[in-house]
Formats: sequence, structure tokens, C-alpha cells
Amino acid sequence: MGMGRGAGPKALGFFKILAVFLCTFQTVSSSCRILKCNSEFWSATSNNQHQNRPEDPVEFCTALRTYAHCTRRTARTCRGDLAYHSAVHGIDDLMSQHNCSKDGPTSQPRLRTPPPWDSQERSDSPELCHYEKNFHRHAAPPNYTHCGLFGDPHLRTFTDTFQTCKIQGAWPIVDNNYLNVQVTNTPVHPGSSATATTKLTIIFKNFQECVDQKVYQAEMDELPAAFIDGSRNGGDKSGANSLKIIEKVAGQHIEIQAKYIGTTIVVRQVGRYLTFAVRMPEEVVNAVDDKDNQGLYLCLHGCPQNQQIDFRTFHSQTPETGLRKHGAGSNAPSFTPKMAGAKCKEKLPVEDLYFKSCVFDLLTTGDVNFTLAAYYAFEDVKLLHSNKDKIHLFERTTDLGPGNTASQQDMVFTKILVVLMCLVQCSAVLL
Repeated sequence: MGMGRGAGPKALGFFKILAVFLCTFQTVSSSCRILKCNSEFWSATSNNQHQNRPEDPVEFCTALRTYAHCTRRTARTCRGDLAYHSAVHGIDDLMSQHNCSKDGPTSQPRLRTPPPWDSQERSDSPELCHYEKNFHRHAAPPNYTHCGLFGDPHLRTFTDTFQTCKIQGAWPIVDNNYLNVQVTNTPVHPGSSATATTKLTIIFKNFQECVDQKVYQAEMDELPAAFIDGSRNGGDKSGANSLKIIEKVAGQHIEIQAKYIGTTIVVRQVGRYLTFAVRMPEEVVNAVDDKDNQGLYLCLHGCPQNQQIDFRTFHSQTPETGLRKHGAGSNAPSFTPKMAGAKCKEKLPVEDLYFKSCVFDLLTTGDVNFTLAAYYAFEDVKLLHSNKDKIHLFERTTDLGPGNTASQQDMVFTKILVVLMCLVQCSAVLL
């Protein structure tokens, strides 16, 4: 008992089924950690699969016990999650098939070491898989744009529109022909209207000979340095190293480089919450098949008007004694506007919209980590924005995009109509 017989074809079949569940099913709760368990098990066992040699029986049983232990730790928060229940049944079947004891040693999870054939080891990719090298076909160099989401939450769109939004729940912030990015925002405290990002999912779509489809997922208190299949690059294609994950600070800061589409993504965990920033060519930003149905592409169109908050009005209505925090059980300190301004000034000396966002977040949440969220969001702008003259923004802008109640054209038309009415009245008087 405990030794096992090694992983055979049935185990390999389970790996394929597991991969389908990883890419297909969303977790019911942002607290469910089944994707983390799946990724760690895959990482611990994938080397031998790729090298087509039997798994060491002792190692395989140890990996299964570690997998089972991980699922037990997250059982309470994964009730009703299809991927979770499928994993639990799969573990039981494999334990029985390979004569593994449920009692025995477990191991620490590890990221897989790329085998010699892995494309992550290659130094070159086809020119097709390097956006900038491939751009000689165009008349002008690419124009890069930036989008960022941070704090309670604040959105800077690809057009440098700056908004503060409610957007509780799941929202798509990037949705084009090459990748999808979705964020999930939850209340900072129970019953609070203040929200922040607790989950981020990025899907890189299959692209020619460059990359396979890859899914990256980060959650509150879990910022992995690998895709959900345990890999760090774009798969098995010849250009796979044109997509890779780089861990800058363990558990706090990762960067995803997608050179085949000229895109860089930065994801951070600051305090308990996530921030997102991206640098992307305009050509990629606007690569959308059905533009009429892209109204919730937040990085392009901004938040719907009914989800926007004007924090200038909020500041003017905030009492000098500060706000009472919403939600039972909140132990966050209360900041006055003066105290919040002084705290934010420590990291953000220029009173631009990042400074004002910091003050807003301290007043609404009392969480000093939001100061760092605004600071790092600004640092990412300095790194990713192509126009250094637009790093600072001083006026909150409202993007009246699709689905809103007014448009710039409507306003111009109204002004013209008023002028025409005045002319008609003046003519009547003269006659």
C-alpha cells in the first residue's frame, strides 16, 4: 500500500479531462481554490508525461495525496463547483487504480521544469510571432495605447478617459480577436458600496503558428507565475516563446509579454486586491469583428454611465470629520479629507487624478493599501504609456459611449438647434 503501479493510459486520460475543466468551467466563488490545486498537480506530474516515460509510483501517489489534501482545504468554499467535484472523483479513481494509500507523505507544489524540447528554451520565433519585427509591412510604426484598472475601482481607458466606477461582479475589460480579460469586483466590506478587484482571468486565443490558447487566472491572495496548465509560455508551437510570464516579485507582481501582438500586461496584488495594466497597439485594440456588440469592452468604451461615480462631487460633500465606513465588522480607520490628502501625498506628490483617486479610496474604504494601489498604477503608466506628456491626468473625463443617454453629436446638434431658434425669433421681430 502506498507505492502504486505508476501512471498509465487512464491517468493520462484524466489529465486531458482535467485540462478541459480548467479551460471550461468558472469557479462558483472567488474563494474556491480548485484551479490552484489543479495547476499544482499538473505541474508536479507533467514532466514525465511529456517525456513519455512512466511516472514513478512513489512520486505519483505523493502527488495524488497532495492534490487530495489541497481539495480538502478548499472544500467549504467550492460547494456546487463542477470542476471541484470532478477533480475529487478523479482523485479517488486514480488512488484506487494505482493502489495509493490515502495515508502517507505529501509534497510541496512545484512549477514544472521545461523539458529539452519545450519551446520556452528556444531563442528565436518566426518573424510572424514578433509584432514589431513584422511591422515593416506598414507605412508607419505602431501606435501604442494604455489601459489600467486599480483601486475602488478606477479605470483609465485606451483613449485616456479616466473614470471611477461601481462595476460590482464580473466585467469584460478587454475583448478583441486576440485576447479576453475579465475582472470580478466584490465589496470591500459586507454591505459596502465600495468594490475592488478580487479575480482576474486572461484568455490568450490560439494564434497561427505562434501560440496555443492559454488561460491565466489570478485571485485574491493568489497571484501565480504560470498559466492554469502550469506552463509559463505559449505552448508547443514554433513561436511559443512569443508569449511568456515573468515573475517580478513572488506573489505580488507578474508581467505577461505577448510579443506576437505587441502587448505587455502587468498584474499586481496590492494588499488584498488586484490591479491591472496593459500596453497594446491600436491595431490590436480595435481588432473586433462585431463592433456593435462590444459595448462592455471597458478599456475601449469606458464604464456605462449608470456605473460611473463623479468623485469631485463626492469630495465636495465629504464632511471634514470623515466618513463612517459602511458594513458591519469593518475595522478600517476613518480618514478625514485632510488626513487622506496628507497620506496620499507621501506617494503621489502631484495632485493629479491618481492622487485624487487615492484620497477617494481612503475616504470610502479606510484601507491604506489603496494608497499603494494608486501609486503602483501610476508607476505602470510611466512604464507602459507611449506618450510621456499624458502620464498625468488632471481632469476627470466622461466617455459617453454606446448605451449611454447622450453623445457628443447630440450636444452639438442641440447647440445648433438653439442658434437656429434664436435666428428665427430675431427674424420675426424684425419683420
